Amino acid sequence: MTVTDAPPPSPAPAQPPVHRTSVRRRLVPYWLLLPGILWLVVFFVLPLVYQASTSVQTGSLEEGFEVTWHFATYWDALTEYYPQFLRSLLYAGTATALCLLLGYPLAYLIAFKAGRWRNLLLVLVIAPFFTSFLIRTLAWKTILADGGPVVEVLNTVGVLDVTSWLGMTAGDRVLATPLAVVTGLTYNFLPFMILPLYTSLERIDPRLHEAAGDLYAKPSTTFRKVTFPLSMPGVVSGTLLTFIPASGDYVNAQLLGSTDTRMIGNVIQSQFLRVLDYPTAAALSFILMAVVLITVTVYIRRAGTEDLV
Repeated sequence: MTVTDAPPPSPAPAQPPVHRTSVRRRLVPYWLLLPGILWLVVFFVLPLVYQASTSVQTGSLEEGFEVTWHFATYWDALTEYYPQFLRSLLYAGTATALCLLLGYPLAYLIAFKAGRWRNLLLVLVIAPFFTSFLIRTLAWKTILADGGPVVEVLNTVGVLDVTSWLGMTAGDRVLATPLAVVTGLTYNFLPFMILPLYTSLERIDPRLHEAAGDLYAKPSTTFRKVTFPLSMPGVVSGTLLTFIPASGDYVNAQLLGSTDTRMIGNVIQSQFLRVLDYPTAAALSFILMAVVLITVTVYIRRAGTEDLV
């Protein structure tokens, strides 16, 4: 076969344009985010918009509600129910502080001292989630029942005298008092404090503790200078995960409290389901959201960290 008889070379396969491939790669993350964005829009943004329009309506359930841009509903709701707002923030703040005081030592123990028992302790921490929130709260009605062993022990050691002087209990009664509501909040939201704290503490390099010991630092100094500052993301995350839901909770105040311990969540629930005053209920919801958002923003800035777990 001569050179002239050689078959012509086959054409090279067409290559896709480089710019088209790069555009597709850039769009992949957005396509992956699309389901989550649609979920947020449908189940978060649209309900917020609907509630915002409801808060500026006037009318009644029989006659119907109409958007009249009646912003005075916000002022009326705030002036009428500000005691419940203050009470909610006080109860939620107290429960958050108690969760931090109780949860930090336990999280420290699990992270550094538990050894082979670590997984078992973590299971025990999340064990309350295996039952419903309602059942756990109802159990505290039995635990704190009048004349029960817990109340008798507290009365014997004089704890109830102190809490009664502080206005947290009424004589030898614990149920239907602020102490019962705060106790329920602390118990129900304690795992939300422990888990972020454990995650943050578990990330600390043990060699930092060894280095502090090599520099003759006392255990208290090591904790103050090394452990606690490095665990601040967990502290901030845990306090937020505890304070935010606790401030809007209504189950604990409903089951363990009384009319004198009603939180703003109870008022919103009553306005929506009993009074059927939808504009006031929506306005209260937005006021609560604004108060919590401002409080959280100030807290994060004062905490000096935005690196949340």
